[in-house]
Amino acid sequence: MEVSRPGPGEELTDGPAVAPRLAASVLVLRGGDAGLEILLVRRNPEQRFMGGAWVFPGGAVDPGDGEGEAGLRATAVRECAEEAGVELNDPAGLVAYSRWITPAAVKIRFDTWFFLVPAPAGAAPRVDGAECVDWRWATPAGALAAAETGELTMVFPTIKHLEQLAGFASAEELLTFARTREVRAIEPRVVMEGETARIVLPGEPGYAAEA
Repeated sequence: MEVSRPGPGEELTDGPAVAPRLAASVLVLRGGDAGLEILLVRRNPEQRFMGGAWVFPGGAVDPGDGEGEAGLRATAVRECAEEAGVELNDPAGLVAYSRWITPAAVKIRFDTWFFLVPAPAGAAPRVDGAECVDWRWATPAGALAAAETGELTMVFPTIKHLEQLAGFASAEELLTFARTREVRAIEPRVVMEGETARIVLPGEPGYAAEA
C-alpha cells in the first residue's frame, strides 16, 4: 500500500530533529493454528497525536514502568489494559517482533518496540471512550483493504506491519517465526517529491539519497 503523505501525528518539523521517546506497542493475536486476526483500537479523533487512527495498543514508557527490556514489556502490558481492556498477566510471554524509529523529519518521534502475544483465554476487549473510542478484530488483509477504501485511517507503521503479517496463515505460524527473528531498528525517511512528502524504508528508492 503506497503511503504518499504523513498521517495524523506525523506532521513534519521545520526545525532540528527531536530525540525519540521510548515506547512499546503490542499486537494481540487470535486464531491459533487456524487463522490470524489482530486487535486494533481507534484513537479518539479529538486527540492531537494520531487522532482517529486505527492502531495497535501502545504508548510511551512511563518512569514507573522501569528501564530496559523489562520496562518496555511493562509498558506494553499497561497500555494493552488501558487502551484495549485486555489484561496480559505475563510480560515474559510477549514476543519481540520489531523496532521502529520515527523519521527524523517528523515532529513527534518514538523509538517503539512492537511485541506479539496470543490473546488471553476469554479476552473481551473494551475501550474507555476517552483515549480510544472503538476496537475490532481484523485479518491483516481485511484491515489493509479497509484502509485502502478509506474506511479505516492508519499511519505508516501500522500499514507496514499489517503488510508483513498478511503473509502468515495463522497466529501460531507468526509466533513461531517471531521467536527466531532478530529484531533490528528500522528508521524510515521522509523524501520530498516536489511538495509531496513520501515515506520510504531502508532499501527503497530514495532512501540512501536522504542519508
